[in-house]
Amino acid sequence: MTKEDRKKQFRTQSLIRLQKASGFGSYQKDKKILHALYKYIVESNAKNVMLYIPLKQEVNLYSLIKRLRKEKKALYVPFMEGASFRLVKYRLPLKKKQFGIKEPNDSKQYRVKNIDLAIVPIVGTDVTHRRVGFGKGMYDRFYEKQSKNIKQTVFVARELCYSKEIVTDDYDVKADMIITA
Repeated sequence: MTKEDRKKQFRTQSLIRLQKASGFGSYQKDKKILHALYKYIVESNAKNVMLYIPLKQEVNLYSLIKRLRKEKKALYVPFMEGASFRLVKYRLPLKKKQFGIKEPNDSKQYRVKNIDLAIVPIVGTDVTHRRVGFGKGMYDRFYEKQSKNIKQTVFVARELCYSKEIVTDDYDVKADMIITA
């Protein structure tokens, strides 16, 4: 079996586990994760934070977003562009776009120079602490261009899906920290 096949198999199994973890008890899991995330943001003294608009099986960040906005943190989220994305300032209202992902309206007036902390959802990870995502490669392409502007990356998931063998590639995004319930 090739590494790519092992990665696909691991992704499929992990998505099934995450689907189950997104049912009963997901609110409590998210609450624990958000508490740890918030604490980490404060300790890191992060001012510019990259996060994501959650899908059903991802950690729900909405209460954290609300809290950070009240504290006047600069929040940025992915805005899909072709096979990758660029960051835009988080603003309401959000509109549902491709893959069921919600996004703010496009705003070209905000240029992001540096991100203190990037919060990235994962499907799973392996011994290298690299990301296994949904298989579209959007974060990998984004990080390829922007990694020098991102100080720290934190992976989040309701449940840690972990492979003891290496299933990721060198170009997959690497975490500084992983937070799960």
